[in-house]
Amino acid sequence: MTTQHTGTSDGKIRWGILGTGFIAGLQTQDLADHGFTVQAVGSRTLESSKSFSEQFGIPTAHGSYEALAADPDVDVVYIATPHTFHHAHALLALNAGKHVLVEKPFTINAREAQDIVALAEAKGLVVLEAMWSRFLPHMVRLREIIAEGSLGQIRKVTASHNQNLPKDPAHRLNDPALGGGALLDLGVYPVSFVLDVLGAPASIRASAATTATGVDRQTAAIFDYPDGQQALVDCALDTASNNRAAIIGTEGWIDIEPTWYNPTPFTRFDNAGNVLERFDQPVTGRGMQYQAAEMERLIRDGHTAGTVLPPAESVAVMAAMDEIRRQIGLKYDADAAPEGTPND
Repeated sequence: MTTQHTGTSDGKIRWGILGTGFIAGLQTQDLADHGFTVQAVGSRTLESSKSFSEQFGIPTAHGSYEALAADPDVDVVYIATPHTFHHAHALLALNAGKHVLVEKPFTINAREAQDIVALAEAKGLVVLEAMWSRFLPHMVRLREIIAEGSLGQIRKVTASHNQNLPKDPAHRLNDPALGGGALLDLGVYPVSFVLDVLGAPASIRASAATTATGVDRQTAAIFDYPDGQQALVDCALDTASNNRAAIIGTEGWIDIEPTWYNPTPFTRFDNAGNVLERFDQPVTGRGMQYQAAEMERLIRDGHTAGTVLPPAESVAVMAAMDEIRRQIGLKYDADAAPEGTPND
């Protein structure tokens, strides 16, 4: 018997969309289709904001991010700008008294992530990373199975995220000034998945190949744990694959079908290869409504941290990726930012 999970809203909490790019459109469509109230949108230009508001039927269009953050009719802001701007835009919204749902990767590095989390805690506001795959029905069921203990001791987790993406050196993905590279855009999925299943590792061993622009073209890492568990993660931005994932235990294993981080079926086997469970719950839309539903639940219940993806774990994910980048020699401008007090 498996659990059915819904991603709907009562419409009482009012959303503001900060940014009008591709990912903002995907989230907004899922919000609109599942009963969420999208009240306002903000962009760098009023023209872009109005175009987006007309496309999705949003009542208010703001010509700046500051105006959106200051809108008294907005309760929660979804940060959908490129990840080099997540830190500044999350702090902007939090300082305006708004709860924030921040696109993944949460930030460029763990220092920026901690800044956001500390400010949210000081103000009693909810901050949640929009790692949408964590909230999908098949991921919820996976955690239930692990908690039941039927897999025995988890010994190994594997996850890949490889895509054939634009090769243009000027594209954001290949630009170090914009946090480009496979790890932050693609590798964040398997890294977050591993921490979801096994927690933060004791040590990491990483290797990468770089592009002509100096970002990682492909990266692989082994996460090691005190009791001998291992996780194998890999990502690439110029080669596609079937993108499977597996959780392997002493009493059986789970095979998550392509593409594992999207809504997809999985199969649970015993050690003899017998099928014990097949999970395949249909999902409407892309599935981004589930993270929004969790955000609203936290706000309604007066919690600033949930169990699926608490803010401290978003910081831990960034710390793991910081260590991978240290080992592969990938640095960004934000890494050299002075320590200061951005919360003040």
